[in-house]
Amino acid sequence: MPRYAQQAAAGPKVGVLALQGDFREHAEVLLALDAVPVELRAADDVAGVDALVLPGGESTTISMLLESSGLFGALDEALRAGVPTLATCAGLILLAASVGRGRSDQRSFGVLDVAVERNGYGRQVQSFETPLSIEALGGARFPAVFIRAPLITSTGDGVEVMASVDGRPVLVRQGPILAATFHPELSGDLRLHQLFVGGA
Repeated sequence: MPRYAQQAAAGPKVGVLALQGDFREHAEVLLALDAVPVELRAADDVAGVDALVLPGGESTTISMLLESSGLFGALDEALRAGVPTLATCAGLILLAASVGRGRSDQRSFGVLDVAVERNGYGRQVQSFETPLSIEALGGARFPAVFIRAPLITSTGDGVEVMASVDGRPVLVRQGPILAATFHPELSGDLRLHQLFVGGA
């Protein structure tokens, strides 16, 4: 936490879940946008953040670590209070109302009205990159990186689909939550994080 706080300008304070996965890549993008990334490892770390990032990784592992660290309750409270949140890949799974192909003891926050299937596009070897047209980014192509990505199989009425691949939603927004099945932090393109930080 201090390392990021010392490097960053006085922008929004963004809590990045740092139990497992690619949280460092998100933190570096946030730093480039003059936000202040704060690594979330314990419940007390959540206090005072302006926004949240739930990164990619292994969703079942993150789910178990959320319980053992005591972070689940603190994050649940922040999410239900409407703290702006960016969730990517496994992070989206953690927010989903319904999760298929998961373990029976895997918990999700259930604050995003979507149904997802873990590893919906296949295993690591089926990972791929594709350009997306995202109207909120001016329609310019965004280089999306999919790695063992979840598949959104349905969305609720309050969910805005912002981008799709082969007719399947890959970027959605519901209230203060922006969620992607891909990894914008690995794309080299800062625009999606910029959109998020600008609204935080």
